[in-house]
Amino acid sequence: MATRVERAKYGAEASEELKGSLPQPFPRTMGPSCLKYLQEVVDSGLTSNMVRRFEEAFAGEMGVKHCIATPGCTPALAVLAAAFDFEPGDEIIVSPVTDYGTVQGLIRENYIPVFADTEPGTLILSAETIEPCITDRTRAVLVVHKTGTLCDMHPINALAEKHGFIVYEDACQAVFGKYRGRLAGGLSTAGAFSFDAEKTLGSDVGGCVVTNDDELNERIRFVGQSRGGQMKEGFGRIHAVNGYAHRMTLSTAAITLAQLEIIRPNVARRDHMVRLLSEKLADIPGITPLPIPDYMDVYSCWMAGFSIDPDAFTCNADAFAKQVADAGIPGAGTGRYYLMPAALPFLSKKAQQEVYPYSQPPASRKYRYSAGTCPTARDFLETFIRWSSFCEKYEPEHCGLAAQIVREVADKNRT
Repeated sequence: MATRVERAKYGAEASEELKGSLPQPFPRTMGPSCLKYLQEVVDSGLTSNMVRRFEEAFAGEMGVKHCIATPGCTPALAVLAAAFDFEPGDEIIVSPVTDYGTVQGLIRENYIPVFADTEPGTLILSAETIEPCITDRTRAVLVVHKTGTLCDMHPINALAEKHGFIVYEDACQAVFGKYRGRLAGGLSTAGAFSFDAEKTLGSDVGGCVVTNDDELNERIRFVGQSRGGQMKEGFGRIHAVNGYAHRMTLSTAAITLAQLEIIRPNVARRDHMVRLLSEKLADIPGITPLPIPDYMDVYSCWMAGFSIDPDAFTCNADAFAKQVADAGIPGAGTGRYYLMPAALPFLSKKAQQEVYPYSQPPASRKYRYSAGTCPTARDFLETFIRWSSFCEKYEPEHCGLAAQIVREVADKNRT
């Protein structure tokens, strides 16, 4: 008999059992042109240029030269990892607080993820936390704009220029967030986005990569979408490299194009509401909302959150989060599973057993992964509570209600 495990759920399925008195993302608000664009795909007999139309539209909105559409955010980051064409055992510095999709492509390409710690009081890394991780094997830094909170990119880019490595962005939770007048995902060599159903620009699924680098664009399309296949006269197709077929479908492109047409007001509302919510949460003794850096012009918030002062309450974060959820904030909970050094036991096992690429060579030293390797991130997540049901449907009264719920739970549990 097959062994059954409790599999992770995503999208609407993951939200089916959420209950509460605040708005939830599902059912999603759909762009008015969705049916029109889908009908075009059907009427064309699958000859529609819908993917190219989406790519051109998204690149135009982003103000970049190239957009490469993919079937999801994990494939977007995977084709980027493959397109960079580093060597096995090369190191990629990456945020420790993220999703598995951020690092899957790195692991598949036999690069070695090196998790920099987070800036104190935040979920994001910084130039200061990156610098101690730099070695002669560092080839890139993959910054993650977690929850939509943007990393401070000017110092990170300056550090990369000094040491001669690439910077690229996981902007999957930060679509159309703005840093000092520029859009997230366009602040470095390349950026990856998610259009999965639960994300800010939610389609049925989907993702993309954006870049201004002509050569990288060609490499992504060749390795990531054409399976490394090229035509040889007198023979036919040959595969020059081990590639992928990570192409966005016509139907996903149709929905995502329609969603793109309504994304600006969606993000503007999220920005306004999360700032209002943060102000209200900051007024509650013992509660610290996730900080919003001054350099962020637009906060494209995908996930709201706050920390509790453990000395102020008689319960821990898990009990506090459960009470908040039971009182009406759907999806409230802790997020320790975002700590990648602790959430990837298979990777830890490979490193401990020195399985390729952790053998020497190609690795240059021994690696270990655990919660203790990023203590600042670990400690922050012990008292951090988030709810991923935060969405563009919030009105000011919902921010007031959410803050009231948190205040009442806080008052009930004070020391």
